[in-house]
Amino acid sequence: MLSDIRLLDIEPIFSQEQFRVPLKFGTGVITAITSMTVRAVVENRAGATTEGFGNILLSDTWGFPSATLSHEVRDRAMRQVGERFCRLLLESARFGHPIELYMDAKTELQDLAAEVDAELGLAEPMPLLAALVCASPTDAALHDAFGRANGICSYDGYGPEFIECDLSRWCGPRFAGKYVSDYIHGSYKPSLPIFHLVGGMDKLTAAELDSSDPADGMPVSLDQWIRRDGLRCFKVKLRGTDIDWDVQRTAHVAEVIQATYAQLGISDAFYLSTDSNEMNESPETVLEYLEKLRALSPMAFDRLLYLEQPTERDLSVHRFDMYEVARIKPVVVDEGVTDVDKLELAAELGWSGVGLKTCKGHSSSLLYVAKAAESGLCLTVQDLTNPGRSLVHSVGLAARVNTLMGVECNSRQFLPGAEPELQAKHRTLFMPQEGLVYTATIGETGLGY
Repeated sequence: MLSDIRLLDIEPIFSQEQFRVPLKFGTGVITAITSMTVRAVVENRAGATTEGFGNILLSDTWGFPSATLSHEVRDRAMRQVGERFCRLLLESARFGHPIELYMDAKTELQDLAAEVDAELGLAEPMPLLAALVCASPTDAALHDAFGRANGICSYDGYGPEFIECDLSRWCGPRFAGKYVSDYIHGSYKPSLPIFHLVGGMDKLTAAELDSSDPADGMPVSLDQWIRRDGLRCFKVKLRGTDIDWDVQRTAHVAEVIQATYAQLGISDAFYLSTDSNEMNESPETVLEYLEKLRALSPMAFDRLLYLEQPTERDLSVHRFDMYEVARIKPVVVDEGVTDVDKLELAAELGWSGVGLKTCKGHSSSLLYVAKAAESGLCLTVQDLTNPGRSLVHSVGLAARVNTLMGVECNSRQFLPGAEPELQAKHRTLFMPQEGLVYTATIGETGLGY
């Protein structure tokens, strides 16, 4: 097809980002992190040449947790895998649709990670999830460049006019004659509610603040964030290993939200999601959490919209039956889905839905959207504290699909100064109003940065 692209040049660019406040979740605390930006130069068959960009944070704490390997070692390994994936695509450059180009190269990712493991002498192998994070900005750059080379929004290029093969190539025979375009909206939803992250170390009220907190004029405590941004949706980080603490924390968060709403005269409902980063040892502990939360705070229980990946990320180890949990509240798989087969397993085991993350690959996310629709699974769109371009990318994805309420946007809490020029162009994406972000600034070509 004339719209097919071929990679001409590619450049991985690394920088260090310092978090404004620490981010604590199940597998550790993040205070600084590597940001990876990829610049891809492509041409299409018609001879148009342009460049595209992708960005992600290389979160080893999330993608490559380890009790023995230091952050520095894991970070070095992830940088190298990201660089080698760029090189692989350039060395094997051919014309194709970005979904084809990425999905073919994705099969090499584990081998690339194994090479890096061996060269660095890592005592633990890099998980596929971490390797996907390393490859994701390249995938995004290809999709951005594809749209720009053809003068279209990238999301308008996922039908039979632009890609020769249908979804059966990756999703199975039942998808014969079906395309990604059959499962996404034809335009961006004009606005989306955002989920505000309430980390395990976050202070909930201004009365808790002290000299250790930032004094930069921005909110710090949860009640201050609600006052500034009019928030309606909240993602609460839990421990998973301490059910009583988790119950108390969820109830306390709900109480602070309710009290702050009363002070501001807000009568709207609010919504909670919870995330223990797969630290619950079994579905039974999740059920215990839900039962105790309902007893302690019926209000918090009623406001709980869904739970995100409470149990182990490798779904095949214990093959936990999630049907009983899902009968009480939707339970969404996140880290456990790294390919289409794992999504099929999640559906078989009773998970209610899947969390889309651009850090696991834009192309893969599009396939998951289709598979989820055919399997009756709900969708959420989470981020990886996506700053700058990666936030525009993530919100754009969420605005093209149906999600449980909205999209996670927490870089404004932890990396508010990232890419200031881009933030100025997309102010309504980075500065919520009454808990909403607005998509009018997302451009009409590429991924709309």
